[in-house]
Amino acid sequence: MGAAQDCIARASAPARDTDVTGRLARDLGPGPFALVMLFVSPQADIARIAAETAAQLPATHVVGCTTAGEISEAGYDEGAVLALGFPADLFAAEVLELTDLDHLSRSAAAAAFLQLRHDLANSHAHLPHEFAVLLVDGLSLREDDLASALAAGSGSVPLIGGSAGDGLRFKETLVIHRGRALRNAAVLSVLRGLCPVRALNMDHLNPTERRMVVTQADPAARIVQRINAEPAAQEYARILGKDPELIDYLTFASHPLAVRVGGRYHVRAVQRVLPSGDLLFFSAIAAGVVLALTEPDDLPTHLDRKLSQLAAPVPPVAVLGFDCVLRRIEAEHKQRGAAVSDVLRRHRVWGFSTYGEQFGPLHVNHTLTGCAIYPPGTRLTGVD
Repeated sequence: MGAAQDCIARASAPARDTDVTGRLARDLGPGPFALVMLFVSPQADIARIAAETAAQLPATHVVGCTTAGEISEAGYDEGAVLALGFPADLFAAEVLELTDLDHLSRSAAAAAFLQLRHDLANSHAHLPHEFAVLLVDGLSLREDDLASALAAGSGSVPLIGGSAGDGLRFKETLVIHRGRALRNAAVLSVLRGLCPVRALNMDHLNPTERRMVVTQADPAARIVQRINAEPAAQEYARILGKDPELIDYLTFASHPLAVRVGGRYHVRAVQRVLPSGDLLFFSAIAAGVVLALTEPDDLPTHLDRKLSQLAAPVPPVAVLGFDCVLRRIEAEHKQRGAAVSDVLRRHRVWGFSTYGEQFGPLHVNHTLTGCAIYPPGTRLTGVD
Protein backbone atom coordinates (compact mmCIF):
# COMPACT_ATOMS: atom_id res chain seq x y z
CA MET A 1 0.00 0.00 0.00
CA GLY A 2 2.96 2.37 0.40
CA ALA A 3 3.76 2.69 -3.30
CA ALA A 4 2.65 5.87 -5.00
CA GLN A 5 0.15 4.12 -7.23
CA ASP A 6 -1.44 2.53 -4.14
CA CYS A 7 -1.90 5.72 -2.11
CA ILE A 8 -5.61 5.62 -2.97
CA ALA A 9 -7.38 2.34 -3.74
CA ARG A 10 -10.19 2.49 -6.30
CA ALA A 11 -12.95 0.13 -7.34
CA SER A 12 -16.13 0.28 -9.39
CA ALA A 13 -19.06 -2.04 -10.06
CA PRO A 14 -22.30 -1.84 -12.03
CA ALA A 15 -25.08 -0.45 -9.85
CA ARG A 16 -27.40 -3.37 -10.57
CA ASP A 17 -24.80 -6.09 -10.03
CA THR A 18 -26.12 -8.63 -7.53
CA ASP A 19 -22.68 -8.73 -5.87
CA VAL A 20 -21.77 -5.03 -5.80
CA THR A 21 -20.18 -5.16 -2.36
CA GLY A 22 -18.19 -8.31 -3.15
CA ARG A 23 -16.79 -6.79 -6.34
CA LEU A 24 -15.85 -3.58 -4.57
CA ALA A 25 -14.17 -5.46 -1.72
CA ARG A 26 -12.15 -7.65 -4.09
CA ASP A 27 -11.02 -4.73 -6.24
CA LEU A 28 -10.17 -2.43 -3.33
CA GLY A 29 -7.94 -5.07 -1.81
CA PRO A 30 -7.48 -6.26 1.78
CA GLY A 31 -6.91 -2.85 3.33
CA PRO A 32 -7.31 -1.99 6.08
CA PHE A 33 -8.65 1.45 5.25
CA ALA A 34 -9.09 4.46 7.48
CA LEU A 35 -11.98 5.55 5.25
CA VAL A 36 -13.86 4.24 2.24
CA MET A 37 -15.88 6.78 0.27
CA LEU A 38 -18.78 5.55 -1.91
CA PHE A 39 -20.39 7.34 -4.85
CA VAL A 40 -23.56 5.47 -5.70
CA SER A 41 -25.76 5.71 -8.78
CA PRO A 42 -29.45 6.25 -7.92
CA GLN A 43 -30.08 3.12 -10.01
CA ALA A 44 -28.61 1.05 -7.17
CA ASP A 45 -30.31 -0.40 -4.10
CA ILE A 46 -28.91 2.32 -1.86
CA ALA A 47 -30.05 0.92 1.48
CA ARG A 48 -28.62 -2.54 0.74
CA ILE A 49 -25.30 -1.19 -0.45
CA ALA A 50 -24.99 1.12 2.57
CA ALA A 51 -25.63 -1.76 4.98
CA GLU A 52 -23.43 -4.33 3.21
CA THR A 53 -20.42 -2.08 2.66
CA ALA A 54 -20.42 -0.94 6.29
CA ALA A 55 -20.41 -4.56 7.43
CA GLN A 56 -18.08 -6.07 4.86
CA LEU A 57 -15.46 -3.53 3.78
CA PRO A 58 -12.25 -3.52 5.86
CA ALA A 59 -12.60 0.13 6.84
CA THR A 60 -12.89 2.11 10.05
CA HIS A 61 -15.42 4.44 8.38
CA VAL A 62 -17.60 4.08 5.29
CA VAL A 63 -19.33 7.20 3.98
CA GLY A 64 -20.89 8.14 0.67
CA CYS A 65 -23.79 9.60 -1.26
CA THR A 66 -25.97 9.23 -4.33
CA THR A 67 -24.93 10.91 -7.56
CA ALA A 68 -26.07 12.66 -10.71
CA GLY A 69 -23.52 10.54 -12.58
CA GLU A 70 -20.16 9.10 -11.65
CA ILE A 71 -16.55 9.87 -12.63
CA SER A 72 -14.41 6.74 -12.80
CA GLU A 73 -11.60 5.16 -14.82
CA ALA A 74 -13.96 5.62 -17.78
CA GLY A 75 -14.24 9.38 -17.25
CA TYR A 76 -17.92 10.28 -17.19
CA ASP A 77 -19.73 7.15 -16.05
CA GLU A 78 -23.37 6.24 -15.45
CA GLY A 79 -25.04 3.47 -13.45
CA ALA A 80 -22.01 2.61 -11.34
CA VAL A 81 -21.00 2.36 -7.70
CA LEU A 82 -17.52 3.72 -6.99
CA ALA A 83 -15.37 3.18 -3.92
CA LEU A 84 -12.23 5.09 -2.93
CA GLY A 85 -10.18 3.63 -0.10
CA PHE A 86 -7.76 5.65 2.02
CA PRO A 87 -5.24 3.09 3.41
CA ALA A 88 -4.78 3.03 7.17
CA ASP A 89 -0.98 3.05 6.86
CA LEU A 90 -1.15 6.45 5.14
CA PHE A 91 -4.29 8.08 6.56
CA ALA A 92 -6.41 8.44 9.67
CA ALA A 93 -9.99 9.66 9.57
CA GLU A 94 -12.89 10.69 11.73
CA VAL A 95 -16.45 11.40 10.59
CA LEU A 96 -19.01 13.90 11.83
CA GLU A 97 -22.63 13.04 11.05
CA LEU A 98 -25.01 15.99 10.80
CA THR A 99 -28.72 15.18 10.77
CA ASP A 100 -31.94 17.23 10.71
CA LEU A 101 -30.32 20.01 8.70
CA ASP A 102 -33.51 22.09 8.92
CA HIS A 103 -32.65 22.73 12.56
CA LEU A 104 -28.88 23.00 12.19
CA SER A 105 -27.05 24.83 14.95
CA ARG A 106 -24.28 26.69 13.16
CA SER A 107 -22.21 27.15 16.31
CA ALA A 108 -22.60 23.52 17.38
CA ALA A 109 -21.60 22.26 13.93
CA ALA A 110 -18.49 24.46 13.85
CA ALA A 111 -17.54 23.45 17.39
CA ALA A 112 -17.97 19.75 16.62
CA PHE A 113 -15.82 20.08 13.49
CA LEU A 114 -13.10 21.89 15.44
CA GLN A 115 -13.17 19.26 18.21
CA LEU A 116 -12.92 16.44 15.67
CA ARG A 117 -9.89 18.07 14.09
CA HIS A 118 -8.32 18.61 17.50
CA ASP A 119 -8.83 14.98 18.55
CA LEU A 120 -7.47 13.64 15.26
CA ALA A 121 -4.40 15.88 15.46
CA ASN A 122 -3.68 14.73 19.02
CA SER A 123 -4.04 11.03 18.19
CA HIS A 124 -2.18 11.18 14.86
CA ALA A 125 0.33 14.01 15.19
CA HIS A 126 2.76 12.08 12.96
CA LEU A 127 0.43 12.62 9.98
CA PRO A 128 1.11 16.19 8.82
CA HIS A 129 -1.45 16.81 6.07
CA GLU A 130 -5.12 17.48 6.75
CA PHE A 131 -8.25 18.02 4.66
CA ALA A 132 -12.00 17.63 5.03
CA VAL A 133 -14.69 16.34 2.66
CA LEU A 134 -18.35 17.27 3.01
CA LEU A 135 -21.13 15.20 1.41
CA VAL A 136 -24.61 16.65 1.86
CA ASP A 137 -28.19 15.92 0.79
CA GLY A 138 -28.49 17.84 -2.48
CA LEU A 139 -32.21 18.54 -2.04
CA SER A 140 -31.95 19.77 1.54
CA LEU A 141 -31.57 23.46 0.55
CA ARG A 142 -29.15 23.70 3.48
CA GLU A 143 -25.79 23.49 1.72
CA ASP A 144 -25.08 27.24 1.83
CA ASP A 145 -25.67 27.53 5.57
CA LEU A 146 -23.81 24.31 6.28
CA ALA A 147 -20.69 25.18 4.29
CA SER A 148 -20.61 28.63 5.85
CA ALA A 149 -21.05 27.26 9.38
CA LEU A 150 -18.39 24.57 9.03
CA ALA A 151 -15.87 27.05 7.64
CA ALA A 152 -15.69 28.57 11.12
CA GLY A 153 -14.19 25.29 12.36
CA SER A 154 -11.91 24.59 9.41
CA GLY A 155 -9.16 27.13 9.96
CA SER A 156 -6.73 26.91 7.03
CA VAL A 157 -7.63 23.27 6.31
CA PRO A 158 -9.05 22.63 2.80
CA LEU A 159 -12.81 21.98 3.03
CA ILE A 160 -14.24 20.58 -0.19
CA GLY A 161 -17.21 18.44 -1.14
CA GLY A 162 -20.31 17.87 -3.20
CA SER A 163 -24.08 17.72 -2.93
CA ALA A 164 -25.64 14.29 -3.43
CA GLY A 165 -27.56 13.88 -6.68
CA ASP A 166 -30.40 11.88 -8.16
CA GLY A 167 -29.65 11.97 -11.87
CA LEU A 168 -32.01 14.58 -13.34
CA ARG A 169 -35.02 13.36 -11.33
CA PHE A 170 -34.59 15.69 -8.31
CA LYS A 171 -36.68 13.41 -6.09
CA GLU A 172 -34.40 11.82 -3.48
CA THR A 173 -30.77 12.45 -2.60
CA LEU A 174 -29.08 10.49 0.17
CA VAL A 175 -25.86 10.39 2.16
CA ILE A 176 -24.38 7.21 3.63
CA HIS A 177 -22.92 6.65 7.09
CA ARG A 178 -22.82 3.75 9.56
CA GLY A 179 -24.67 1.47 7.21
CA ARG A 180 -27.61 3.81 6.69
CA ALA A 181 -28.87 5.95 3.83
CA LEU A 182 -29.89 9.31 5.30
CA ARG A 183 -32.10 12.17 4.10
CA ASN A 184 -31.73 15.80 5.14
CA ALA A 185 -28.26 15.01 6.44
CA ALA A 186 -24.56 15.46 5.77
CA VAL A 187 -21.35 13.60 6.57
CA LEU A 188 -18.10 15.44 7.12
CA SER A 189 -14.95 13.33 6.85
CA VAL A 190 -11.76 14.75 8.35
CA LEU A 191 -8.55 13.09 7.18
CA ARG A 192 -4.93 13.38 8.21
CA GLY A 193 -2.28 11.65 6.18
CA LEU A 194 1.24 11.33 4.84
CA CYS A 195 0.03 12.43 1.40
CA PRO A 196 0.06 16.17 0.68
CA VAL A 197 -3.14 17.58 -0.85
CA ARG A 198 -3.92 20.60 -2.99
CA ALA A 199 -7.48 21.95 -3.14
CA LEU A 200 -8.93 22.89 -6.52
CA ASN A 201 -11.93 24.91 -7.69
CA MET A 202 -12.32 25.76 -11.36
CA ASP A 203 -14.90 26.86 -13.89
CA HIS A 204 -14.68 27.68 -17.58
CA LEU A 205 -17.13 30.60 -17.62
CA ASN A 206 -16.56 34.26 -18.47
CA PRO A 207 -19.02 36.93 -17.28
CA THR A 208 -20.49 39.19 -19.95
CA GLU A 209 -21.91 42.71 -19.74
CA ARG A 210 -25.46 41.35 -19.98
CA ARG A 211 -26.93 41.85 -16.52
CA MET A 212 -30.24 41.26 -14.75
CA VAL A 213 -31.47 42.06 -11.24
CA VAL A 214 -33.45 39.74 -8.98
CA THR A 215 -36.36 41.91 -7.83
CA GLN A 216 -38.47 39.31 -6.00
CA ALA A 217 -37.32 36.05 -4.42
CA ASP A 218 -37.92 33.49 -1.68
CA PRO A 219 -34.37 32.93 -0.37
CA ALA A 220 -35.30 30.05 1.95
CA ALA A 221 -36.70 28.07 -0.98
CA ARG A 222 -34.10 29.34 -3.52
CA ILE A 223 -36.92 30.57 -5.75
CA VAL A 224 -36.82 33.70 -7.91
CA GLN A 225 -40.23 35.08 -8.85
CA ARG A 226 -39.26 38.23 -10.71
CA ILE A 227 -36.23 39.48 -12.64
CA ASN A 228 -36.07 43.14 -13.67
CA ALA A 229 -39.60 43.40 -12.18
CA GLU A 230 -40.88 40.88 -14.77
CA PRO A 231 -41.87 37.22 -14.36
CA ALA A 232 -38.57 35.40 -13.83
CA ALA A 233 -38.60 32.68 -16.51
CA GLN A 234 -40.13 35.01 -19.07
CA GLU A 235 -37.50 37.70 -18.51
CA TYR A 236 -34.62 35.22 -18.48
CA ALA A 237 -35.85 33.85 -21.81
CA ARG A 238 -36.27 37.35 -23.26
CA ILE A 239 -32.70 38.29 -22.42
CA LEU A 240 -31.51 35.11 -24.12
CA GLY A 241 -33.78 35.70 -27.11
CA LYS A 242 -35.59 32.41 -26.53
CA ASP A 243 -39.19 31.25 -26.29
CA PRO A 244 -40.07 30.96 -22.55
CA GLU A 245 -41.83 27.67 -23.29
CA LEU A 246 -38.62 26.14 -24.61
CA ILE A 247 -36.12 26.89 -21.83
CA ASP A 248 -35.03 23.81 -19.91
CA TYR A 249 -31.99 22.28 -18.19
CA LEU A 250 -30.01 22.46 -21.44
CA THR A 251 -30.63 26.22 -21.53
CA PHE A 252 -29.46 26.62 -17.95
CA ALA A 253 -26.35 24.53 -18.58
CA SER A 254 -25.47 26.52 -21.70
CA HIS A 255 -26.24 30.00 -20.30
CA PRO A 256 -25.23 30.06 -16.61
CA LEU A 257 -25.78 33.10 -14.41
CA ALA A 258 -23.10 34.38 -12.06
CA VAL A 259 -22.86 36.78 -9.14
CA ARG A 260 -19.76 38.72 -8.10
CA VAL A 261 -18.62 37.75 -4.59
CA GLY A 262 -15.33 38.93 -3.10
CA GLY A 263 -13.80 39.95 -6.42
CA ARG A 264 -14.70 36.70 -8.20
CA TYR A 265 -17.78 35.56 -10.08
CA HIS A 266 -19.60 32.49 -8.78
CA VAL A 267 -22.37 30.74 -10.69
CA ARG A 268 -25.90 30.79 -9.33
CA ALA A 269 -27.30 27.95 -11.40
CA VAL A 270 -30.96 27.49 -12.26
CA GLN A 271 -32.27 24.00 -11.57
CA ARG A 272 -35.62 24.22 -13.37
CA VAL A 273 -38.67 26.32 -14.22
CA LEU A 274 -41.55 25.78 -11.80
CA PRO A 275 -45.16 25.52 -13.04
CA SER A 276 -45.70 29.05 -11.71
CA GLY A 277 -43.06 30.42 -14.10
CA ASP A 278 -40.67 31.01 -11.19
CA LEU A 279 -37.06 29.84 -11.35
CA LEU A 280 -35.72 27.34 -8.81
CA PHE A 281 -31.97 27.71 -8.18
CA PHE A 282 -29.36 25.20 -7.00
CA SER A 283 -27.82 27.65 -4.52
CA ALA A 284 -28.45 30.78 -2.49
CA ILE A 285 -30.33 33.60 -4.15
CA ALA A 286 -32.06 36.74 -2.89
CA ALA A 287 -33.75 39.93 -4.04
CA GLY A 288 -31.28 42.62 -5.04
CA VAL A 289 -28.70 40.21 -6.42
CA VAL A 290 -27.24 41.31 -9.75
CA LEU A 291 -26.72 38.36 -12.09
CA ALA A 292 -24.45 38.33 -15.13
CA LEU A 293 -24.87 36.04 -18.09
CA THR A 294 -21.72 34.05 -18.79
CA GLU A 295 -20.12 32.62 -21.88
CA PRO A 296 -18.16 29.36 -21.64
CA ASP A 297 -14.70 28.48 -22.88
CA ASP A 298 -14.31 25.07 -24.51
CA LEU A 299 -14.80 22.75 -21.55
CA PRO A 300 -12.29 19.94 -22.28
CA THR A 301 -9.57 22.38 -23.35
CA HIS A 302 -9.99 24.48 -20.21
CA LEU A 303 -10.21 21.38 -18.01
CA ASP A 304 -7.04 19.86 -19.42
CA ARG A 305 -5.13 23.11 -18.96
CA LYS A 306 -6.22 23.50 -15.34
CA LEU A 307 -5.65 19.88 -14.35
CA SER A 308 -2.24 19.90 -16.04
CA GLN A 309 -1.21 22.70 -13.67
CA LEU A 310 -1.58 20.25 -10.78
CA ALA A 311 1.34 18.17 -12.10
CA ALA A 312 4.04 20.35 -10.49
CA PRO A 313 6.31 19.23 -8.96
CA VAL A 314 4.95 15.73 -9.68
CA PRO A 315 1.60 14.48 -10.95
CA PRO A 316 -0.95 13.64 -8.26
CA VAL A 317 -1.69 9.97 -7.65
CA ALA A 318 -5.41 10.80 -7.64
CA VAL A 319 -7.78 13.72 -7.96
CA LEU A 320 -10.97 13.61 -5.92
CA GLY A 321 -13.48 15.57 -8.00
CA PHE A 322 -16.95 17.00 -7.43
CA ASP A 323 -18.22 18.12 -10.82
CA CYS A 324 -21.46 20.05 -11.29
CA VAL A 325 -24.06 18.09 -13.25
CA LEU A 326 -24.57 21.16 -15.45
CA ARG A 327 -21.02 20.75 -16.78
CA ARG A 328 -21.85 17.19 -17.81
CA ILE A 329 -25.09 18.34 -19.44
CA GLU A 330 -23.24 21.07 -21.32
CA ALA A 331 -20.52 18.69 -22.49
CA GLU A 332 -22.98 16.10 -23.72
CA HIS A 333 -25.23 18.69 -25.38
CA LYS A 334 -22.22 20.08 -27.27
CA GLN A 335 -21.00 16.58 -28.15
CA ARG A 336 -17.87 17.14 -26.06
CA GLY A 337 -18.61 14.47 -23.46
CA ALA A 338 -16.08 11.99 -24.87
CA ALA A 339 -13.37 14.67 -24.88
CA VAL A 340 -14.11 15.62 -21.28
CA SER A 341 -14.08 11.95 -20.28
CA ASP A 342 -10.66 11.54 -21.87
CA VAL A 343 -9.29 14.49 -19.87
CA LEU A 344 -10.76 13.21 -16.60
CA ARG A 345 -9.37 9.73 -17.24
CA ARG A 346 -5.87 10.94 -18.09
CA HIS A 347 -5.70 13.07 -14.96
CA ARG A 348 -6.95 10.26 -12.68
CA VAL A 349 -10.07 12.09 -11.55
CA TRP A 350 -12.58 10.03 -9.56
CA GLY A 351 -15.75 11.43 -8.05
CA PHE A 352 -19.27 12.26 -9.10
CA SER A 353 -21.56 14.77 -10.78
CA THR A 354 -23.18 16.93 -8.13
CA TYR A 355 -26.10 19.26 -7.47
CA GLY A 356 -23.57 21.74 -6.07
CA GLU A 357 -20.00 21.93 -4.83
CA GLN A 358 -18.61 22.94 -1.44
CA PHE A 359 -15.42 25.01 -1.38
CA GLY A 360 -14.42 26.49 1.95
CA PRO A 361 -17.31 28.65 3.17
CA LEU A 362 -19.09 28.61 -0.21
CA HIS A 363 -21.66 26.40 -1.89
CA VAL A 364 -21.10 26.92 -5.61
CA ASN A 365 -22.30 25.64 -8.98
CA HIS A 366 -20.90 24.86 -12.43
CA THR A 367 -17.44 24.07 -11.07
CA LEU A 368 -15.08 21.17 -10.70
CA THR A 369 -14.08 21.28 -7.04
CA GLY A 370 -11.99 18.80 -5.08
CA CYS A 371 -8.42 18.01 -4.18
CA ALA A 372 -5.33 16.51 -5.75
CA ILE A 373 -3.54 13.91 -3.63
CA TYR A 374 0.24 13.48 -3.97
CA PRO A 375 2.76 10.77 -2.99
CA PRO A 376 4.19 10.95 0.54
CA GLY A 377 7.18 13.23 0.78
CA THR A 378 6.12 15.51 -2.07
CA ARG A 379 6.89 19.14 -1.30
CA LEU A 380 4.16 21.44 -2.56
CA THR A 381 4.74 25.18 -2.61
CA GLY A 382 2.18 26.87 -0.39
CA VAL A 383 0.93 23.60 1.10
CA ASP A 384 1.66 22.70 4.71
